[in-house]
Amino acid sequence: MHLLKTPFLLLLIIITTVSLAGCGDPVKEQIEQQLPITEQRVTQLGDALNSGQVRNASLINQYADKIMVNKANLAPLINEFRKDASTNGPMYKALLDRINTAKTQPKMFESSQALYNELLNIYQAADPVLYSDALSDPLNVLADMSDGQLPRINSLSKSQSQQANNAQDFGTGEQLIGNPSYGNWQTGSNGMSFWAWYGMYSMMGDMFGRRTSYNDWGRQRNYSYYNDYGRTRYSSPSQLKKQTSLDTRTKKSFTRRGQKFTSPYSKNRTGSSSLSGQSKTAQTSSNRFRTNNVKKSNYASKSKNSKNSSFRNSNSNTSRGFRRGK
Repeated sequence: MHLLKTPFLLLLIIITTVSLAGCGDPVKEQIEQQLPITEQRVTQLGDALNSGQVRNASLINQYADKIMVNKANLAPLINEFRKDASTNGPMYKALLDRINTAKTQPKMFESSQALYNELLNIYQAADPVLYSDALSDPLNVLADMSDGQLPRINSLSKSQSQQANNAQDFGTGEQLIGNPSYGNWQTGSNGMSFWAWYGMYSMMGDMFGRRTSYNDWGRQRNYSYYNDYGRTRYSSPSQLKKQTSLDTRTKKSFTRRGQKFTSPYSKNRTGSSSLSGQSKTAQTSSNRFRTNNVKKSNYASKSKNSKNSSFRNSNSNTSRGFRRGK
């Protein structure tokens, strides 16, 4: 009997090995399916921007026109914000860069699952309704530049959100601080990190008159769409990694001095108004990402369902009209 069992076991092992070799990586198969879908979604978003079908993009142009009448001296900065209403804006270009990286440099990702997650994030970020919500940040910077003549959109007034969050006033453009599409955190020789604007956006720093330190901003920042709803969707994995690294380094620095530092991302700030269902779903999904305790098989299934039902079919809430007050 023993002699009969041995060949049978060997045959079973051979069959199992061949079967396993024939099965591909299920995540890689999902990547192959998701990549063209995500590429198409980003292209469709570009078409929607160019044809004026993204609501807050259209409002950016309207706000820019009105502000230009009274503040022609700010024309370079105003025109820079006009780009956000088109495919030339930094947010849209960032999506293009990310999809190109995922397509041409897959080995830059820690795993197949990380690459698949990135494709899902880009797909969701390119939802025209979600993207319109994300544009509320640069749109509301323009609103603040109007000295109260134009209302904020998808957001409470500055004074209301500042009071609700016990936040410090970081000046015109504070909604964009922390958003890697508009600047980055740089560390000086003293070890302190401060916000540095890209290119023409530096005019906002000149208007405010002083640097914004990460220490102050991290503890007393106000609401912004990017930091409270869109960070996971509108940041690349490397950008998220840099943010986490800076946060960890700052916490350690405070601890050495016997002080406590609360992460700027530890809780959502109050200030959103009339956001779409897509944004609310994205926030829930973002919180789920942070737990990092979902099995890969379950995650892939949930992500697929979220992509198909939550982002394609959820209805958006009606935002405040252009002519309404704060």
